[in-house]
Amino acid sequence: MPQSTSLAKPLAITMGDAAGIGPEIIAKAYASQAASMQGSFVAGDVQAMRRASALVAQGLACPVLQISDPQEALRVPPRCIPVLQVGAPMLSVPYGRVSAVAGEFAGRCVQWAAQKALDGAVAALVTAPLNKQSLSAAGPPWDSFPGHTEILQALAARHAGLPLERLPVRMMLANEELRTVLVSIHMSLRHAIEAVTEAAVLETIRITDAALRPVLGRAPRIAVAGLNPHAGEGGLFGDEEQRIIGPAIAAARQAGCHASGPWPPDTVFMQARATGPQARFDVVIAMYHDQGLIPVKYLGVEQGVNLTLGMPFVRTSPDHGTAFDIAGKGLADAASLLAAVGMARQWVGVGRS
Repeated sequence: MPQSTSLAKPLAITMGDAAGIGPEIIAKAYASQAASMQGSFVAGDVQAMRRASALVAQGLACPVLQISDPQEALRVPPRCIPVLQVGAPMLSVPYGRVSAVAGEFAGRCVQWAAQKALDGAVAALVTAPLNKQSLSAAGPPWDSFPGHTEILQALAARHAGLPLERLPVRMMLANEELRTVLVSIHMSLRHAIEAVTEAAVLETIRITDAALRPVLGRAPRIAVAGLNPHAGEGGLFGDEEQRIIGPAIAAARQAGCHASGPWPPDTVFMQARATGPQARFDVVIAMYHDQGLIPVKYLGVEQGVNLTLGMPFVRTSPDHGTAFDIAGKGLADAASLLAAVGMARQWVGVGRS
C-alpha cells in the first residue's frame, strides 16, 4: 500500500482511546516513518500524546508540537508530532482500563475530525482504535453507537440532511492479500442473520463496486459468500442462498456489477487470496462480521486496514482494537496504522470515498 502520496490538504488522525494503544502507535508511526506521516496531524489531547511519545523507546521519541489549525500540519518539520487540541484538555486516565473520560474524549475527537472532513478542511480521516465499553460508559450520545462506523454514518447523514437509511455505508477490511466487505457489522449473530436480506446484499455489492472501480481502474470481480455451510448445498443446509443471496447477485449483474456466487464461505476466501494468474476475485462480500473478519485478521492484523465505504470522505483505521493488555508498555506495533495512512492517501489520490 502506498505510504507517501503528497496531499494538498492535511490528513487527520484521531487519537483513539487514551487508555489504549492508539496514542502510542501514532507516536511510533511519526518516530519510525517520518516521511510517511508528513502532512498529517493528530486530533487529540496534547498531554496524552506527550505521555505516549515518552513511551517510544530507543531514542525514537518525537517532540509534540501543538497546532491550532489543520493547515499548520503541512508546515511542521519532520520528526515532530503535530497535535490539535480538541476542546478542553482531557483528564489523565490510567492505561489499560475502561474509562468514561477516555471514551467521551475519543468520541469527541472523531466527531470533530469527521466534521472537518465533511467541511473539506482535511483530505481524509484515519481513526486510531477506540474502546466500545469506554464509549458506552461515556453516556449520551456515545452510548448509542457501537463503534466508529456508526458514529461517522450518523454525522455524515446529518450533514447531508438525510435520514440514516439514505446514507448506507459498509465496512471493508483489507490487506495486501485480501479484501472483504460486510453486509452487517456490529450486531449479534442472530440479528446479523436476520439482516441478510436481498436489498442489503444488493446494496453491499453496489457500494463495493462503486468504491473499487476507480481504485482498480476496472469493474472489480466480486465474490459473494453464502450464509450457510457449503452455500446451503442446494437447500439442504438452508435456503437463504436461493431465496435471498442468489437473486441479489442476479440483480447486481443486471446493473453492470461483475458479481458471482453465492460461494461456499469456507473456500471463497482462499480463492480471493490467490495472486497472479490464479487470482479469481478482487473482493469477497461476507454476510456477517466474523465470517469476513476472521480470514483477514488471520493473515495478520499488523497490515490490516478498515475502510468505510459509502462515506462522502475517505476514512481508514487500523485493523485492531485498543489492546488494553499491553497499553502503556511500549510494545504496540504501528504497522497497521501506517498501512491505514497509506491506504487513505491512495484512496484520496483516486478521488474516492
